[in-house]
Amino acid sequence: MVLERLQQMASHLTGQVVQHHPSDPLTTEEIAAAVAVVRREYTDLFFNAVTLWEPRKAEMMKWLASPATMPRPHRVADVVAIGRGSKVYDGLVDLDDGIILGWEQTEGVQPLITMEDLNTVESVVRKDVKVIEQCGLIGIPPTDMHKVYCDPWTIGYDERFGSGVRLQQALMYYRPHVDDSQYTYPLDFCPIFNADTQEIVHIDIPKVRRQLNTAAPNNYHAEAIEKQGGFRKDLKPINITQPEGVSFTVEGRILKWQNWSVHVGFNYREGMVLSNITFNDKGTVRPVFWRMSLAEMVVPYGNPERPHQRKHAFDLGEYGGGYMTNSLALGCDCKGAIHYMDAAFVNRAGEPQTIKNAICIHEEDAGILFKHTDFRDESCTVTRARKLVVSHVFTAANYDSVSPVYCVYWIFHQDGTIQLEIKLTGILNTYSLNPGESAAPWGTEVYPGVNAHNHQHLFCLRVDPNVDGSDNTVFEVDAVQGEGEVGSEENPYGNAFYARKTKLATAGASMSDYNGSTSRTWDMSNTNKLNPYSKKPVSYKLVSREVPSLLPKEGSLVWKRAGFARHAVHVTKYDDDQIHPAGRHVPQTSGEPSQGLPAWIAADPSASLDNTDVVLWHTFGLTHFPSPEDYPVMPAEPMTVLFRPRNFFTQNPALDVPPSYSSSPSQVAAGKTGIRGIVDSISRLAFGGKQEKGGSGDCGGCN
Repeated sequence: MVLERLQQMASHLTGQVVQHHPSDPLTTEEIAAAVAVVRREYTDLFFNAVTLWEPRKAEMMKWLASPATMPRPHRVADVVAIGRGSKVYDGLVDLDDGIILGWEQTEGVQPLITMEDLNTVESVVRKDVKVIEQCGLIGIPPTDMHKVYCDPWTIGYDERFGSGVRLQQALMYYRPHVDDSQYTYPLDFCPIFNADTQEIVHIDIPKVRRQLNTAAPNNYHAEAIEKQGGFRKDLKPINITQPEGVSFTVEGRILKWQNWSVHVGFNYREGMVLSNITFNDKGTVRPVFWRMSLAEMVVPYGNPERPHQRKHAFDLGEYGGGYMTNSLALGCDCKGAIHYMDAAFVNRAGEPQTIKNAICIHEEDAGILFKHTDFRDESCTVTRARKLVVSHVFTAANYDSVSPVYCVYWIFHQDGTIQLEIKLTGILNTYSLNPGESAAPWGTEVYPGVNAHNHQHLFCLRVDPNVDGSDNTVFEVDAVQGEGEVGSEENPYGNAFYARKTKLATAGASMSDYNGSTSRTWDMSNTNKLNPYSKKPVSYKLVSREVPSLLPKEGSLVWKRAGFARHAVHVTKYDDDQIHPAGRHVPQTSGEPSQGLPAWIAADPSASLDNTDVVLWHTFGLTHFPSPEDYPVMPAEPMTVLFRPRNFFTQNPALDVPPSYSSSPSQVAAGKTGIRGIVDSISRLAFGGKQEKGGSGDCGGCN
């Protein structure tokens, strides 16, 4: 791993030009080249995004099948720019030929809000006369305006302003001291900021005014904890070492580990993008997924009072998961032997920017992979698992102290399973509360004067299956009781149950909701290829248990704008341009008509999804009713989604992972000591006849 890092540094220093994989993110040099091409023909623009326009799938598959004979896909930049008067432009730049392939003004939309957009608002708010007046009415003198802070959000959608002007709403706070958390001191009014004219154009004021909170600060940083009595003294170090190095290799952005191969991409909106995922099955490289990404999310809040109806952030479509990515640190965000990947973006002025260590790749122990002990003779085989973790962390609005923080982990397992784990942490979004006022039922008083509203975090996962080829079919799978009552001929004992499969045959009939009572899962199957033993189609199964329904009602603003969240699963026929399930440009959309998934399905509801190239969209997440344990900073709450092979292999694909210990019945019968005898002997020798502290005496502590 040290050698790899030195090689990376050397390539930077020598300036060697490497031919990039067609799916690699744009480099800083390519971003600068794209901007230069645009500026040759168009001036007076601000850049919102310059990212890879991914090669068309059919073209890319042909090149991958024969890179020596097929044309290499061109490197093309997808550009979003903003002109004066909130004009929005979408364009494509061919970087190989240095030409603009397409350029058009897109009416009635606003692109996502960048970090530079957000940083401007706070300075404007502090100087605005009407904001200063409102602060005075709730107890903040003009001399304290430097203690006033705001978290700028997109406005969502407000029918009073529409979509023609680029707007943000400022959620207001106060810090008595620079080290205090402002979320203990939320303010009760909400300014509206015009990003084009750089001014406050309106202030929403509640009917019931709430004075500045007088509670003592409630902080979480180390100095504050020391003042409260200090940290725990009983934690001993855990050191993670790999003296022989890591078991994975990285060639450019292609990651290989334990039969897996995956290309690791990254863009400003989705963050990590995994593509061309294959598994080497005893010498046969088998395709599994073409592309997987976290494509969108929405966080609807449950307070019906104005202006809280606007609080339903699309953290990817309105801010960008890539733009909000943290630079990761060894020992804090990741532990062990780490390989990092950087991320490159454009700023407002068109200059390339780099986030160092945006992606972390490392291995972890994963407990028992499989085990069996025969009670007859104590023969035992136990094999420990290892997992490969590819992660990035992004913070909503990229404020170091604002909630939420999303830790995204793509995890590869040795048994052919792929897992997505997301951990939520950070600080609750808070609102003011008068003394004696109840936060119920739309929120919880998590600290005196601090109201944390009910909300949901709903993530949309875009999955392009490639299970032994691109022609796949999706089935809804339910565990159901067998037909017939107890005593009947077909079910005499009443104990029959089976997996009922329902084909999602057309786009219009592809919407599927989660059903916990039937343990519902979804199979992505290649019906053209049957497992030789089970005689069932080779498949990968989506297993997801944290699947709340979208709680805002049908016809509500959130329901209209976040059409992807209406169902747990949608399936569509593959289209190169269908990447973002809430639409390409999300801020200030009205949802009339709904963009993204609902529009795509409505365009051709009878489109056949049987044995063809399909995309599965899965919405999952959690519903959060805050509590005091979540404040002043929330312990990480995990959720997970699994993709498990079903009838894909002919046996456990991890049998060739070296065991921690293995003895067969014949070895035991031949006089070789059984596992418990070995453990007891080692323990007596090592500990003078005493059992090792914390040991179970089972399989030599290999569990």
